[in-house]
This record gives sequence, structure tokens and C-alpha cells, in this order.
Amino acid sequence: MTNLLIGLIVLCFTPFLGGLIQGMDRILTARVQRRVGPPLLQPFFDVIKLWAKEPLFTSAMTDFCAWGGLVGSAAALGLFITGQDLLLVFFTQAVGAGLPAVGALASPSPYSQTGGQRELLQLAAYEPVLLLILACVGQASGSFASWAPLALSEPLLPQLPLAFAALLLVTGIKFRKSPFDTAASAHAHQELVRGMYTEYSGRSLALLEVAHWLDTVLLLGICALFWASNLWCMALVVALVWLGEIVLDNASARLTWPWLLAVFWGPGLILTAVNLAWVVW
Repeated sequence: MTNLLIGLIVLCFTPFLGGLIQGMDRILTARVQRRVGPPLLQPFFDVIKLWAKEPLFTSAMTDFCAWGGLVGSAAALGLFITGQDLLLVFFTQAVGAGLPAVGALASPSPYSQTGGQRELLQLAAYEPVLLLILACVGQASGSFASWAPLALSEPLLPQLPLAFAALLLVTGIKFRKSPFDTAASAHAHQELVRGMYTEYSGRSLALLEVAHWLDTVLLLGICALFWASNLWCMALVVALVWLGEIVLDNASARLTWPWLLAVFWGPGLILTAVNLAWVVW
């Protein structure tokens, strides 16, 4: 009961943390591109403005899928924060990640259709890799509870270097960064037409933006599990992963979807499978 209460309180604050992370992301991206960039709180202003707009939908599924995406992301993060099973966290976030693609495919717009198809390809590419990564964490820590690595005296990273390398690939997609995000983008320098999000507007787009903030916090939390034995090292790992994705985003062009599948079904699956076999045997 205490864990549940703590988890709910922390979950209430995670949208603010995710929004601040997104604001710092925009500022650092602008600095890399020698621009001033927006203020730190601009993501919150954007969500408030979107929420106030009159909703326009080309399909009744669009709004339902936006709400479903937010609920899935919030539920996955809540399960993770309260120390629940990592596999339950995985399947919950997978449902939340898939619903926005369903909403995009329900629209007659060709841009939305293309974005939705690309998002499904991305899901097929990274979800098996993410499942194996969480299996590695569970096996190495002796329990699939998300809090189990916090009780270890030694960090998981020396045991799971290949799984951590594969996780860096997954974070690129979940953070909507180049070169791995082929379905949408977080910044206009990557693509002016936002693919899967083309037919989302107003309130539904605001919901998906908040869901993206929650997904970002969840992925950074999974990164933190790899050095959970020391708070400062945990923060350093999270900061390096986040900064590395921003640098890579600004230094690389997008992959095409065949290359995306080749990277994740080739090196991604091999790295995690080898590391899992190493931990088990």
C-alpha cells in the first residue's frame, strides 16, 4: 500500500519532469545548431495551447487512440515506479506505443497512413530487442521486479554491456531522434511533415506529447537500472545517454526503414541474445 501511494505521488510529478527534459532538449538542440532556442517551459506552453484548440478529427479513432496512448504510457511508468514486474511494464508500454499508430492508420491522409505504417515497423523492430534487454536485467538482478537492481551492491553494466549498447538503439527511437526514428520527429529540422502525428491536432496531439514525456522518463529509468548501486553513477549514466542521443540526433541523417529493420533485427537482437545467454549460463 505504501509503495502504491509513493508511486502515485511520483507519477503525478513525472509529467513536469518529462516536460522539463523536453525543454532542455530543445534548448541544447538549438545551441548545437547555433540558435537561441525556445524558453525552458515552452513544451508546457505548447501543450496548454494545443489543449485549448478546437478538436478536429478525420476519424473517430484518433481521439480514442490518443487517450489510449497516454493511459498506456502512464500505466507502464506507474508500474515501473511502484516496483512491479518488468515484463508487465514492457507489455503495458507496448500497448500504449501501438495505439497512436492505429489512430494514424484510421485516417484517410496518405501522410498519416505512411507515418502509421512506419511506426508499426519501428515497433516490430525495437520491441523484441527491448523485451530481451529487460529479460537480461531480470536474470542479472535475480528478480524481474523493477526495484530489484536497487538492492544490488554491484552495478549491472559490467554484466550487461551488450544489452546496454542495444538499449542505446531503443532510446533513439523512443526519444524520436535520428537516425532511428522514421515515423515522426520531435524537431522541425528533421522533417516538416510529422508523419504519424499529421492528423492528430489540438487535444489529441497534446495527449500524445505528454505520453512522449512519460515514455522518455520511463526509458531513462530503465537506463538508470544499469548502475542502480550508486545514486551519482546512476545520474551520470542517465545524463550521458540523454546527451549522447541529442548529439547523435544533430549529427546524423535518418535511416530508411529497411536499414532500421536490419540494424535492430541484426546487431540489436544478436547483442541482447548473446548477453542474455552469458548471464543465464
